[in-house]
Amino acid sequence: MTVRIRRVITTRAGGVSAPPFDTFNLGDHVGDDPAAVAQNRKRLAATIGLGENGVVWMNQVHGDHVEVVDGPPKPPAAVDDTDALVTATPRLALAVVTADCVPVLMADARAGVVAAVHAGRVGAQKGVVARAVEAMLGLGAHTEDISVLLGPAVSGRNYEVPAAMADEVEVALPGSRTVTAKNTPGLDLRAGIARQLTDLGVTAIDVDPRCTVEDASLFSHRRDAPTGRLASLVWME
Repeated sequence: MTVRIRRVITTRAGGVSAPPFDTFNLGDHVGDDPAAVAQNRKRLAATIGLGENGVVWMNQVHGDHVEVVDGPPKPPAAVDDTDALVTATPRLALAVVTADCVPVLMADARAGVVAAVHAGRVGAQKGVVARAVEAMLGLGAHTEDISVLLGPAVSGRNYEVPAAMADEVEVALPGSRTVTAKNTPGLDLRAGIARQLTDLGVTAIDVDPRCTVEDASLFSHRRDAPTGRLASLVWME
């Protein structure tokens, strides 16, 4: 029997945060009024029908640590020093916040396991997505049953980096190196992550085509810093 998988990605609209975090900022580490962030998170939890204790947040650090959870930390808080969450608990949403990095939402509907990953350049290069897949397998998932959504992120055409950095990331995450719209060295992290997942045996990979830099309805650190953060969530009904 398979479970129903839900994936939600927010935009800038619908919240209470003031500029430059306007309006639905869900990141609590960017300088926004904590009361506004708390109200936005409460609004999100209510909208998706899970309540505040039904969403697990992370204090992301651009690393490769994966945390397996069965509920939110007590007292309600974020999971510290982690960039991936994995659970087999139904109706527990795992949240990742981003503003150019890649949110990776994974699920095995047959085994009943989901994961949310924060994959920026550093974390992706360290292998955080592969570590999250390993954790899912540890809870009974199978690679051939895992489906993945790579959420909105900075596109390769807008992610200019030094040539040496592009080469370094390409070694660790083949398929990432690209050329920007300016014909300069760039990175397409979603392409690299998709290839990595394919090499691991994951075949059901969808990519949200939106570029955070180009789409004004999304937060982008590269375009607007300081700015807010989007949230991408995955859970089982």
